[in-house]
Amino acid sequence: MAEEKAVVQEVASSSPAPSGQKPVLFIILAIVNMAVVAGVGFMVWQGKKKEAAEPKIEHVIKGEAETQASEAKTEKEFVGRVVPLETFIVNLAGTKGRKVAKVNIELELKDLNGNVADEIDKRKAQVRDIIIILLSAKSYEEVSTREGKDNLRAEIKDTINSFLTKGKISSVYFTEFIYNQTRLK
Repeated sequence: MAEEKAVVQEVASSSPAPSGQKPVLFIILAIVNMAVVAGVGFMVWQGKKKEAAEPKIEHVIKGEAETQASEAKTEKEFVGRVVPLETFIVNLAGTKGRKVAKVNIELELKDLNGNVADEIDKRKAQVRDIIIILLSAKSYEEVSTREGKDNLRAEIKDTINSFLTKGKISSVYFTEFIYNQTRLK
């Protein structure tokens, strides 16, 4: 029995009192709770960081629109060298010489070095020939409207640009466009 008393006293002395177990359990639960809160906070922070790093489509569209607007403004502000051509007087197609058009044209060049102006000057006969052919192939109905003149401008520009090597024409301007109807007796 003495041995049993010694074992009971030893077990009693090694195991803490019931009141001592509550603070240890409370501390362990508090640490686990803080770890969970810290983990959730870290995941939320990473999600926000990733979201901020990815560009939103609205921001991309807005930025692209601003860039295009600034480029267009810069491009419109720049006026290239303008080369006037001599007056063109041509018979319009399908009129048997009764409708004549008198047209003055100026070409705006997209050239910073001045090379295109020299090339156009050297090829002036070729440029005039092309314009005369294009004008005389048009009927009065085709060139009497604004849309018809715009189409003619684009056609002249594209045709001349197709053979230029040192630069391009950026615009074609009609400085005079007169129709005359002659009467046959």
